[in-house]
Amino acid sequence: MTRATPLLAPAKLTLSLRVTGVRDDGYHLLDAEMVTLDLADRLTFEPGDGLEVVGAGADVPAGPENLVVRALRAAGRTAHVRLDKRIPSGAGLGGGSADAACVLRWAGVTDLAVAASLGADVPFCLVGGRARVQGVGEVVEPLPVVDLAGRAWTLLTPPLAVSTPAVYRAWDALGGPTAEGPNDLEPAALAVAPELARWRDRLAEATGAVPVLAGSGGTWFVEGAFSGEGLVMVRPGGFAG
Repeated sequence: MTRATPLLAPAKLTLSLRVTGVRDDGYHLLDAEMVTLDLADRLTFEPGDGLEVVGAGADVPAGPENLVVRALRAAGRTAHVRLDKRIPSGAGLGGGSADAACVLRWAGVTDLAVAASLGADVPFCLVGGRARVQGVGEVVEPLPVVDLAGRAWTLLTPPLAVSTPAVYRAWDALGGPTAEGPNDLEPAALAVAPELARWRDRLAEATGAVPVLAGSGGTWFVEGAFSGEGLVMVRPGGFAG
């Protein structure tokens, strides 16, 4: 294995999310539309072993439960990985899943069952583009990417991490609500982290649009390109670069 240039691990944005049921094992069934973004982590693979995390996510644990390490195990490969974090952690943008998918692509693994064993968002992050995602994330149906031409979204990510398992537990406890907007998990995320409402309202005031929660949170987004303090504009992205 020779020294490689960094590989991109693009974030994902969940444009819509409906919870359609709960399996006997407690896993929730989804029907969602996801798209990859031009916001991405960068992974460099070198000979050796171990994980080095730098950048905005330097405080991300690099132990055996890190998705990069787990993905290497699942692929049966070893490497020293330098992970340059640019996707906020715990923001609902699939940062850890994107990193795991990047490892699988580097290792030549295309099996969505392997991806699904690592996490619900990893199969989509492995396929990328734009897709309808169903089941517990293992069913990925690509959608036309031509529809993405010219689209942009503005993100506002609070300085807090929202636990996905906690949000799903809250969704169960609330009786499985259906949100007025496109994301059924919004009421549960707000129950888990009420301070999210302040950031939602801040984005609404800055843009005049109705914000949507990204996945289980905590990023809020609106469609369109806006500027302002703390706002990040993103567009559809890919793997190359």
